[in-house]
Amino acid sequence: MTSLPLRLGDSGDRVALLSNTLFRLGLLRAAQSEFDSDVESAVKAFQQNRGLTVTGIVDDETAQILEEARWKLGDRTLHLTTPLLMRGDDVAQLQSRLIELGFNAGRVDGIFGRLTESALLEFQKSAGVVVDGRCGPSTVMAILRLMKVVSGGAPAQLREQVAREGKGPALAGKVIVLDPGSRCADPFITFDIAQRLEGRLIALGVTVFITRSARSNPSDDERIDRANSSGADLVISLAIDHYKNDKARGVATFYYGADAHGVHSVVGERFATLVQREITARTDLLNCRTHAKSWDLLRRTKAPTVQIDLGYSSHPGDVKRLSDPEFRETIVESLMIAIQRLYLSAEDDAKTGTLKISDLRRAGIRK
Repeated sequence: MTSLPLRLGDSGDRVALLSNTLFRLGLLRAAQSEFDSDVESAVKAFQQNRGLTVTGIVDDETAQILEEARWKLGDRTLHLTTPLLMRGDDVAQLQSRLIELGFNAGRVDGIFGRLTESALLEFQKSAGVVVDGRCGPSTVMAILRLMKVVSGGAPAQLREQVAREGKGPALAGKVIVLDPGSRCADPFITFDIAQRLEGRLIALGVTVFITRSARSNPSDDERIDRANSSGADLVISLAIDHYKNDKARGVATFYYGADAHGVHSVVGERFATLVQREITARTDLLNCRTHAKSWDLLRRTKAPTVQIDLGYSSHPGDVKRLSDPEFRETIVESLMIAIQRLYLSAEDDAKTGTLKISDLRRAGIRK
């Protein structure tokens, strides 16, 4: 159930609970019942560390991540629960340790799903503890004992990169999900770009799914479920940002990353970088760079996912550009080239801004 956001000037029991959590996380000197500037600074520090949008306001997303942050491995028994999955820092710690020990727990996302359960069962079999898919005291002790003698690298990131390289350079046969944002001043723009991109990808043999129609507005959960059920190789979410004044402008790209857990999507980061470079090389949109975020769309989507904020609906210049069909066509070409460069080997790649769609056939993307 949605709660009213907490912000500067608020007080009461909810603020006291918030400040107590921030105090236990080492971000606040003492718990208190007033949401003052110290609490606001602590909230901003938490949001920054967790890859959330830094506002100093505790909305539903920040409240959820704060709740997850209070759990440490061993505080509770972890196991698969349905329909709501267990989420928390303790789950992320379990996933990270299982991966370091050589068990495929998938992405370190702090969500106890089927893959985490499978990795836990395999670990329990090999460690000689009760095989029940529940991470209780005996399993935690076995993990900690083995962690002292086993050191790992970054197998999850390597696995993701190898999977991408194993797909080969051809786009034919790949599955790409396009997620045109509808929560913007003119949802037609993102849908139009998605449709233009869809046509070009289909012509190259790509299977394309679009998460919404021209008039629908699915929830984030529905978008994520659609992407996950498609068997996607890549998910591209298109958005247009908004700000309280007309100063903010430009293009930015976002990929999954969580500094608190020391993880990020290698393929997501690479694709975000390619998109950012191609768009800024081919247009005059301000380069607002790439950023790691732990937003649910990036975190819970199984395939490498990138959100592209194509400009600001609050900036007249950005609006004028995006309203021009020819400009949108340039965006589509930039995305097409970035997609292909993601799968090209280093020797077949080219300098940013120089490849054209007509060059892709020579790169071996389609027979």
